[in-house]
Amino acid sequence: MSYFISSDKRLLDIPLIHRELANSYWAKGIPLSVVEKSIEHSLCFGVYTASNEQVGFARMITDRATFAYLSDVFVVEKAKGEGLGKQLIKAIDDHPELQGLRRIMLATSDAHGLYRQFGYQEVNNPQILMQKWNPAIYD
Repeated sequence: MSYFISSDKRLLDIPLIHRELANSYWAKGIPLSVVEKSIEHSLCFGVYTASNEQVGFARMITDRATFAYLSDVFVVEKAKGEGLGKQLIKAIDDHPELQGLRRIMLATSDAHGLYRQFGYQEVNNPQILMQKWNPAIYD
């Protein structure tokens, strides 16, 4: 099957994205309104079949000058195993608005091998990083 990747938000299947994220380990229970707002304020990428069915997603939270945070990456179950995750990350890496950034970060519990292929690595000095974390925000 052939696929294409686009950053055109008009193609995004918001109900699909919400369903996948609300059932993910990193955004369990996220409300639709939060997903919509996050998409509105991010550079988003969709993976689509030739018939425009969305099968993957990722978004970059970025100032497009110095920093970006890769978030909400997924490929739907029926499309896994076809290398779409790699194609998606490559398309993001190659996107013209993301060139020359000083730092791109992400958090993952299960895809370290994928991201290492694209130059991502563990933080050299994790002791300098801090976070404000509220895991119960969607309860």
